[in-house]
Amino acid sequence: MKYLPHLRERRRELRNNATSAEATLWTLLRKNQAYGLKFRRQVSILNYIVDFYCESAKLIIELDGEVHNDVLVNTADYERDKKLESLGFTVLRFENDTVFLHPEGILESIRVAAFK
Repeated sequence: MKYLPHLRERRRELRNNATSAEATLWTLLRKNQAYGLKFRRQVSILNYIVDFYCESAKLIIELDGEVHNDVLVNTADYERDKKLESLGFTVLRFENDTVFLHPEGILESIRVAAFK
């Protein structure tokens, strides 16, 4: 995967200022080693920065807060997901609340998507 230099600072800023949902999911992914899968945070793919990425499974995980309920943002998310999926990536999206309310469900969804 080629990292885009012009996104380096933005990726660092996102890692250093993670939302509470991102920090919690990152802890789960690191602590559980999510079925032997290695994830990285805030990775650039094309001109996008994805929240979490597992290279071996070509799996992208995105966490969505309130802003993603906006029609324009939701449409942009859809277009972005379709572009990434056309390149062979699997994109999983979860609402931030799900990280706190159903973390086991997220981990199970990751397992299913990674080993399909």
